[in-house]
Amino acid sequence: MTGAVPDIGHKVHVGQGEHFVTDDPAVMLTTILGSCVAMCLRDPVAGVGGMNHFLLPEGDGGGTAAGRRYGAYAMEVLINDCLKAGARRERMEAKLFGGGRMFDALRDVGLANAEFAERFLRDEGISMIGGSLRGVGGRRVQYWPVSGRALQRSVNDAHTPRAPTRRAAPVVDAGALELF
Repeated sequence: MTGAVPDIGHKVHVGQGEHFVTDDPAVMLTTILGSCVAMCLRDPVAGVGGMNHFLLPEGDGGGTAAGRRYGAYAMEVLINDCLKAGARRERMEAKLFGGGRMFDALRDVGLANAEFAERFLRDEGISMIGGSLRGVGGRRVQYWPVSGRALQRSVNDAHTPRAPTRRAAPVVDAGALELF
């Protein structure tokens, strides 16, 4: 996802396998992450930046629709689109979010995503200036790419319906005794 801001306002949602780059200071990018990771990237001098959202660190299908969900592709395409918009690699700064552990019984995909993203930034020589990786559960991220401002809120299961709790009916004692 790149290009002009949709007519719905200045809020752009970045879903799995997507990215968005802008130089508009009024644009706020948002995403919801569990074990996925989002890189928020900007060049503060050029006033351009963006966000990506990837599901898994590495895999087959680079450049195809399936390949968009992998970190290796998502990181490269965001960096390249920022460069095309006027950013310079040596001035880029990143914030990483996500990589949460979502289920105890499964392999920790969030940890693998977080470690991949940190390693990728080190290998590319891009400064990581903040963010929030790992932990348990999901998070909602809002990012203003031109200013670099980021907000994070925890996402919990508060809206998951629970079984209603019932109070036991009071016992009425009539003095009778029943034997079994």
